[in-house]
Amino acid sequence: MTCTCYYLGGMDKVGRKIGLGVLGAGRQGRIHINNIARMIPQAKLVAVADPNRENLSRLGVEGVRLCEDSSEIFNDSSIEAIVIASSTDSHEEMILRACRTKKHVFCEKPLALQIEVIDRCLDEVKNSGIKFMMGFNRRFDPSLAKIRAMVAEGKIGRPEIIAITSRDPNPPHLEYLKVSGGIFFDTTVHDFDMARYIMHDEIDEVYATGNNLFSDEIKACGDLDTAITLLKFKKGALGSINNSRRAVYGFDQRVEVFGSKGLLTAHNVKETHVEHKDGNGCHMDKHLYFFTERYQESYLYEIMHFIDALLNNTEMPVTGRDAKISVLLSMAAKKSFEENRPVKVDYSSVS
Repeated sequence: MTCTCYYLGGMDKVGRKIGLGVLGAGRQGRIHINNIARMIPQAKLVAVADPNRENLSRLGVEGVRLCEDSSEIFNDSSIEAIVIASSTDSHEEMILRACRTKKHVFCEKPLALQIEVIDRCLDEVKNSGIKFMMGFNRRFDPSLAKIRAMVAEGKIGRPEIIAITSRDPNPPHLEYLKVSGGIFFDTTVHDFDMARYIMHDEIDEVYATGNNLFSDEIKACGDLDTAITLLKFKKGALGSINNSRRAVYGFDQRVEVFGSKGLLTAHNVKETHVEHKDGNGCHMDKHLYFFTERYQESYLYEIMHFIDALLNNTEMPVTGRDAKISVLLSMAAKKSFEENRPVKVDYSSVS
């Protein structure tokens, strides 16, 4: 695959490799493990840690140390950086240990569910001098990155409306739901980040509503299975995000940006784009089924950029500030739903 959305600063010019350790070998971790081990020659996957031995047994990588105790990663001086793909409730501990052992951090979203925890982590990152990158992979999707660039170039004039559809084919398992923080923190958080990223603007106000339309199990967890969030941006544009945890036809990912001079649309990705037309109608392949297929390129490209920033000592493309703002937006959406009213986003603690 060739990266079409960003230019890397000099990965092919640097003769050394970055030693990496991955924390978490579940669904998200396996994506990063496979990419690092097989697709990024400037990185060396040294070790993977997961307390679940069954997760480790599923990995098909050779020459990589597998361990149930994460201390083996933090105590290994050959590991310069870590990828945190463990559950959200473990992120604080892992980041603080990385700061103490001077290992750079790539962390999956969200950083944490509480602002005080995020601030504590980011303060330690700053004081330790390590580099930190937040894992918002959709920024590195070629189609979405192109829309952002075209908005910046003025291709559609002044952007006035953004509409994001983000629907999973089926819900995650219940153990994940219990620690995820809810739909606004584990699903809409991606869409909040994409909205501000594509529009080159911050979201000033949100109004969120939702319901449980098909899953009593999700309702029992105190979560929603369906949600819609309306956005007002600081420069005046409007937006909408609609989420569902059940799209029977596949992973539904669409973005539309309407402006004073035109429209930009990123469509769903299918297995192929072949159309078959006959007397019964028009037939085409289904959507790619889940995020592991739809965003395959973006997961690779984000780690490539993480490695590039380490090799060239440049700024990370997704920062701790981005991590904090995304959670502030999720918190505002949750408050809006609970209180049934629009909520202004409080940026007073963002520097």
